[in-house]
Amino acid sequence: MTGARILPLAEAVAEHVHDGDTAAFEGFTHLIPFAAAHEVIRQRRRDLTLVRMTPDLIYDQLIGMGCARKLVFSWGGNPGVGSLHRLRDAVEHGWPVALEVEEHSHAAMANAYAAGAAGLPFATFRGYLGSQLVDVNPNISFVTCPFTGERLAAVPALRPDVAVVHAQRADRAGNVLFEGIVGVQKEVVLASRRAIVTVEEIVDDLRPPSLNSVVLPSWTMSAVAEAPGGAHPSYAHGHYARDNAFYKAWDAIARDRHTFTAWMAEHVAGDDTQVDAR
Repeated sequence: MTGARILPLAEAVAEHVHDGDTAAFEGFTHLIPFAAAHEVIRQRRRDLTLVRMTPDLIYDQLIGMGCARKLVFSWGGNPGVGSLHRLRDAVEHGWPVALEVEEHSHAAMANAYAAGAAGLPFATFRGYLGSQLVDVNPNISFVTCPFTGERLAAVPALRPDVAVVHAQRADRAGNVLFEGIVGVQKEVVLASRRAIVTVEEIVDDLRPPSLNSVVLPSWTMSAVAEAPGGAHPSYAHGHYARDNAFYKAWDAIARDRHTFTAWMAEHVAGDDTQVDAR
């Protein structure tokens, strides 16, 4: 990466998210990049391998609109509500396209991102002891520590083609400030070949960071796009609250294919939505 360009969101997605990419849309509890995901849907990207530690509504929408062929994840659901019905429909019935899944633990995903950021081929950590995921995921292995003899879990490093994250602010040079709960945004950006960040605002001065914050320098990003409200219905610390009512409403919206496609056509994709709801 040579430095972030400040671009309109549609242009950033068109330039950096391609059919067949491995794409990681990260953000933990807040700063989930919904606006960017909606632009990916509008541009009809296909055959994506979606990676995320906690796929929730953002991936229910991408999967339900036919953008994904594979999901690499740890825990998936509508937080505090229940299942992701579009994800389940894709896995159980192949609608709108069949979805391959690769499930990990949170610890495995976090360590795999860190390994990718460090340029390592795999991650080792203490985990998966007694886990049944070992029996169904061939990308979980074990190694012996050459110094202690301890048996450790190992997973391949995660090196997405593109990372997509949301943050509170960027300056005009493309440096980005994350505040509040910090998940794996830093690691996924450093691990990925390209990175898009949407921000609530672009400012002249990032201002001194708060206690729980991360500044990613411009050279770690490919593009910065201003997208106020870009994390809704999740929240952006210091800007707006979580829309709990929407998370509850999504359960009914997503249960039925027709209701889902109608909602997406009205609110995200436009009238030319290309998903057969049969």
